[in-house]
This record gives sequence, C-alpha cells and structure tokens, in this order.
Amino acid sequence: MTTSEHTGRIFDVRRFSTHDGGGIRTTVFFKGCPLRCAWCHNPEGIDFGRRPLWFAGKCIGCGSCAEAARFGGVRRTETGIAVDPAAEEDWDAILDACPTGALRWDSRDVRVDDLMELIRRDMPFYAHGGGGATLSGGDPLMQADFARELLLRCREEGVHTAIETELHAPEEAVQAVLPLVDLIYADLKLLDGGLHRHWTGVGNERILSNLEALLTGPLSERLILRTPLIPEITATEENLRAIAAWLARRNSAVRWELLNYNPLAAAKYPLVGREYSLQENLPRFSAEQMEAFAELARSAGVKNVFFE
Repeated sequence: MTTSEHTGRIFDVRRFSTHDGGGIRTTVFFKGCPLRCAWCHNPEGIDFGRRPLWFAGKCIGCGSCAEAARFGGVRRTETGIAVDPAAEEDWDAILDACPTGALRWDSRDVRVDDLMELIRRDMPFYAHGGGGATLSGGDPLMQADFARELLLRCREEGVHTAIETELHAPEEAVQAVLPLVDLIYADLKLLDGGLHRHWTGVGNERILSNLEALLTGPLSERLILRTPLIPEITATEENLRAIAAWLARRNSAVRWELLNYNPLAAAKYPLVGREYSLQENLPRFSAEQMEAFAELARSAGVKNVFFE
C-alpha cells in the first residue's frame, strides 16, 4: 500500500451520507470554487483561503477570545462576538483560547493518508447498496493534484468513487482526474453565456467545452448532468429548453437530474461574512411542478430526465 504526504484543504467530511453516488457515502468537501453562484448552498467552500468562524450557539460569553486578540480581530459587542478575519492576529492562539469551540477554522489541511483512514473506517458499510467515497466542494478540480492522488488511493483499495464538479477547470485537470472516477456529477446551470456570467460570476465557455468532451467521449456512461432549479433564474422554460436542445444534439441519452431549489442555504451566509443576494424564503417546487420541468426537458429531446 502506498503512502503520501500530499496535502489538500477541505472544509468538511460527511460520513454515512446517503446522497451523491449511491449507497452509504463518505463525502469529502474540498475548499475552493471558481464560481460565485448567487444561490450557492455551500458558501463556506467558495474561497480557498482559511478564515475563523464564530458559532453563537456554542459561545458562553467568557471573552477569552477577545482577551487573546491583540489587533482587533475579535471583540465583544452587545449582540455577541464580532470577528474581523482580515486582522493580522495569531488566530491559532485565539481559537485555542476558546473553551467551547465556538471559534474555529472554517477548513483544515489534510493528507491523503488522513482521509484514507476515515474512508477505511466506513468501508464495511459500502457493501450495502454500492457505497463509496464522494469528492464534493467547492470544486475538487481546483485541487486537481490532491483529488487525483486521493482517487488513485481509493481505486487501489477498491473503493467506488464519485465527484461533484462545475467543470470550470483547465482541460488538463479534467483529463487527469475524471477518468479515475466511477461516477461524475457535473453541473450545467445556464446555457446563455451572459446570464451564466451574471449569476455565477464566470462565463460558461470552458464548462460547455469540457462537458461536450464528456458527452461525446468514453466517460459519457459515468456522467450525470445536474441543473439546480432556481426560481426565475435557471427554472425557466427558455433555459431548460435551451439546455435540452444543446444536450440532445450531443448525447440525447445522457442522464439529466433536475434539482429542486434549496431554501436553507441563506442561513449560512452571515456565518462566512457574505450576503445572500436572492429573495429569502422562496418555496421549493411541488412534485407537479418538478414533473412539468422534466417533461419539458424530455419534449426537447433528452430521454433520461429525472428529479429528486
């Protein structure tokens, strides 16, 4: 068995997950994403850099963190603790001073060996329903070397793998990583390039190029395309028909999953110093509405459309 000192940055490991790949999964969330989607449901994974987070529910108001701060990075206010991650502080000392873990880093650097130890613990459960390890994020392709090494180790030990990616990555990163994955979840949110740039912060030219190569190449059988349905943004007849027509011309048999809107993401944004730019409390789509979206996509020529 090989070993490695290679490190990567992650913000969570979710064990015993039952999503994103089948069976029981060990999902590793990679830090860093090239997109800035207005509806992102993992805003803590967008920026690659580390930052301290304050969890009000764990805080006992002792003030130890503020006392450890020397340059205003942490101070007490009437409503709790105020954190300025940009302050030049000894953040490790400040976080160590917190007795309850109310202050902690949003991510950590780990070795491939560390993650494999966790994955091995869960391997007895993978046999029930075809489980395995899933690389999520963020986007794992932003740490392509680390993702590749982790996938090689999983393959060496017989672990089924899946990945969730935006495909906004250099071609060499895609070619280095995706052939090692058993199941590829790739997003296509908006076909119109201008709208894509407006709502995600980047154009979709690179995404479409990488996706076309997957749809028409030997990895197409491993691919599941995903479109998150965001009210009045991606969940429009114009967008879904445009995506469906684009797909039908390249691979009408691709598996296309329509994801219902997730309204719970907004609560995470204050935690990471971001403002949720969409209207809060937008409702999820009903089963009837989801079926209507799926039927629209099928009518445009894509055969295998499903939804959660």
